[in-house]
Amino acid sequence: MISILLVDDHAVVREGYRRLLERRADLQIEAEAGSADEALDYLRKATPDVIVLDLSLPGMGGIELTRRIMQRTPNARILVFSMHRNQLFAAQAIRSGALGYITKSSSPELLIQAVYKVAAGGKMLSPDIAPEIALSLLEGETNPAAELSPREFEILRLLLDSRSVEQIGDILNISPKTVQNAHYQIKSKLGVKTDIELTKLAMKLKLID
Repeated sequence: MISILLVDDHAVVREGYRRLLERRADLQIEAEAGSADEALDYLRKATPDVIVLDLSLPGMGGIELTRRIMQRTPNARILVFSMHRNQLFAAQAIRSGALGYITKSSSPELLIQAVYKVAAGGKMLSPDIAPEIALSLLEGETNPAAELSPREFEILRLLLDSRSVEQIGDILNISPKTVQNAHYQIKSKLGVKTDIELTKLAMKLKLID
């Protein structure tokens, strides 16, 4: 039996996952979480075989959650199931420690296949995003956002969500000074000087609409 923790902030979506996955006799939804904090609380008490999580969570996002889970449990097996088809999100998720990244536009059968693959310790990218990553590597494309660490990427996401330095510090349990230093490093790595330029670049890179 493969035990699964579902992490998504939409209860209706989680119910859909549950019905889909539990059609298989050897897949069991052990628990559900609607936020990163709920997931971390649960993981202090239990160790599911696979964690299926969304990136777009309230407060702390899925990339930072993945990073924290892997810090606590290096052998955790995480499958990201996200609406983001941007290769940057996939790359950051994998860099943070996720074994798989499947987009929500994928078929139900692919999600099930990915759960089995990740449970066995294998890696998997959904077909609608893998070619983009391979092509960028073959062509030697450089994307400045790829230079950001997972923590910096999460801080950038929160900055683009109009969160204040204090709010970001509270969400990530770090000091405002640390957030300010990261903000400076992010702008430096991305080659911008102002927050307006930062937002424009984020739109160009399709990190925000």
